[in-house]
This record gives sequence, C-alpha cells and structure tokens, in this order.
Amino acid sequence: MYNGNSIGVVVTSYNEEPFVGEVIETVPSYVDRIYAVDDASPDGSWAEIQRVAKRLNADGERDGTAEMESESESEPAHAVADGGDNRRVVPIRHEENRGYGGAVKTGYERAAADGIDVVAVMNGDGQMDPTILDRIIDPVVTGEADYAKGNRLLYRDDREGMSTFRFVGNAILSGLSKFASGYWTISDPQNGYTAISRETIEELDLDEITDEYGFLNHILTHLNVNDCRVADVSMSAIYGDEESSIRYVPFIRYVSLLLLGSFYWRLKRQYVIERFHPAALFYSTGTAGLAVGSSGLAGSIAQAARGRGGFTGALASILTILVGLVSLGVAIAMDAEENEDLQCTWYEDSAGREQARSEAVAQSAQAETTESESGSGSGSESVAAADVDGVAADADAGTDAAGTDTADTTDSGSDSNTESETETDTSIEQPAEPSPARSFE
Repeated sequence: MYNGNSIGVVVTSYNEEPFVGEVIETVPSYVDRIYAVDDASPDGSWAEIQRVAKRLNADGERDGTAEMESESESEPAHAVADGGDNRRVVPIRHEENRGYGGAVKTGYERAAADGIDVVAVMNGDGQMDPTILDRIIDPVVTGEADYAKGNRLLYRDDREGMSTFRFVGNAILSGLSKFASGYWTISDPQNGYTAISRETIEELDLDEITDEYGFLNHILTHLNVNDCRVADVSMSAIYGDEESSIRYVPFIRYVSLLLLGSFYWRLKRQYVIERFHPAALFYSTGTAGLAVGSSGLAGSIAQAARGRGGFTGALASILTILVGLVSLGVAIAMDAEENEDLQCTWYEDSAGREQARSEAVAQSAQAETTESESGSGSGSESVAAADVDGVAADADAGTDAAGTDTADTTDSGSDSNTESETETDTSIEQPAEPSPARSFE
C-alpha cells in the first residue's frame, strides 16, 4: 500500500533473461503486486521470471506480506498464469508474441480485475530506476492526474545519458505526438515508465489501442479523447548493457502513420462528432493550403526552369502557403487552449541537481557565517569597552543608581547584539535558491 492506495507494477519482458529477474527483485516493498508478463520470449526470460517469482512468493508467505486476494479467477485473453492469485509476483506468459502494447494491456487487465488502485509499468530491461517509482505514481495517487509518465527531456542533465540519435528521434516523435494526442506540453512519448489509475483502465477501450511499440503514443490520443489528465514527471535517461531491438527508421515510419491516423480520428471525435469546434475548420484549411500551395509552387519552379515564366503562379502559391501556415497556427492555438486543463508537469529535482543545490547553499551559509562571526567580534569589543567606561564612571560617582543605569545600558546592548545574531542566523537558514516545488501547469 502507498498512501492508502494499492499499487501494482506490470513488468514487461521479451528476451530480457539477463535483466528481468533483477527488475522484479528491486521493485519497492510498498508495491502490493507485480505482474511479470513474458511476451512469448524464445530465450530463458520465462524461466527466470518463474524462478524469481517462486522465491519472492515463498518469502512473502513466510513474512505474511502475500495477503491480497484476487477479485477474478479468470486470465485475460491470450495469457496463461502460473499459479494462484494471492502472491506478490504473478507470472503471466503469452502463448504467442503480441507486442509491447499487448504485454502492457495484459498487465492492465489483470491488475484492474484484481482491484489494484494504481498500476505502473516498468520494462524488464533494467532501464527504469525503481527508487523513483514513488515520483511516477504520486500524481495519480494524489488524484491530480489519471495517467503519469516519465520525461527525460525536461532538464539538460537528464538527457546526458541519451545519444544524439535517440534524442533526435525522440524529438521528432514528441512533435508528432503533440499533434496526434492534443497534449501540447507533454513530451518524450516513448518513455514507458508510466502509471495509470484503475478507473482510467476501465474507461479506455484497450482493444482499440495498438499492441505494437506505438502503444505509448497511441494511448495518449485515447486518453485525450476520454478527457484524462496526463502528468509529465522529470527523470534521468538510463541506458545500461541492454541493446534495443527496435529498428528506428521503420519504427518512426510506422509510428508516424499511426499518429497521423490518430490525429484525424481525434479531430473527428472531439471537434466534429461530439460537437463542432472551429479548430477542425482551421486544421482543414491549413492542411489544404499547404498541400495546394506546395504543389503549385513546385509546378511554378518547374515552369521557370523550362523558361516558361511562372512568376505569377509562384506568387499565388506562396500566398496560399502563408494562408495555410496561419490557419494551422490558429488551429494549434485553439487545440492547445482546449486541452490545457488535461496536462500538467510534475517538476522534481534529480539527484545531481539536488546535490549541486545543497552544496551551493552550504557554501553560501558558510560565507555568511564567517561574515557574521567577524561582525559579532567587533560588536563584542565595543560592548566590552562600554562596560569598562561604565565601571569607571560608577567608581567616580560612587552611587548605586549610576551603576544600575550602566547595567541597564549593558543589558540593552546585549539584547541588541543578540537580536542581530538572531537575524543573521535566520538569514543563514534561508537557501540561496529555493528548490522548485511540485507545480502543475
């Protein structure tokens, strides 16, 4: 349990024999159930999952942690479970390969059937830090988001572990996903470190979402159509010894076509069928303007190359392109405003930023302390001199009243000096740069 919510983690695996066991073992203890889904791997991934599950479930029975009872005795379609339903680790194996999205959906369906409140996904390749799982699930647990995902692009130091090739590919897919999904401030759509509420799983039509690697992009469009709130959570890119099996050129081509279809499907559902919105008109005008203008400009250039003029046609084509660009800009602005309330960014400092900030604050505090001690020393010397003069005056006057007045003056000076030191201490305690709080935009 985590803050009153039952937590499940779907661990997806396809040919992850060297890594999947450790991923399962390092899932935090507050997670109630782990759904380890093997997508018909030809290597020893399934045997490794069974081995780790058997040991962890046996440990859970001994210490009494395996207490949850399943609300369903049936398995999702195309899946075979290994054992009962009262264990911490539930191994599930597909009889045939269905793809990454199919593995995630199997875990979602089983977790929802078991009544798990929040379901996270951690891939079996060991590239997702289990120590930040609480940050991934927090927006969903607090109810401020229905779906949360990691984002490795929010801060520069988070991108240090990402190659230029990966970054460029991710940036391209981020731009396409913004158009398709309508979440204009959400980026890094390929990040599979996610969390979702049970209610959202039950609301989505999972059968309509692709089983392939485009699942992460495709689900965002379906979340938007269902008015689900999505949160981006900053995290660092981690790439270990695992080699990606994705062929990026075919993958980007496939996902681009998928997102194009998703874009038109979303516009039709949101801005035509459910209600008419002028964004649909501006998107149509913009697309037509760019297509007609570009085609006309290409024809005019070809005519000019053959010495047949074409200046007037080129000018008209350029104006048409400009109209198309302006229309697209208006459409994007309308679309972004319409979906503004469905997206938020969960800002968190990474360990490196937090350490750097702490060191900067410590150095600043040390410098202020040195200055304060120097100032306090001068103040003490002044007070001491005043005390000597006061004693001399008392001796000359020979009166108790004068001594009393001098003591009062000395006490007042001490109080003033104490207040000065208190103010100095207070200023030391204030950090030089406030740590960014979790905020939502």
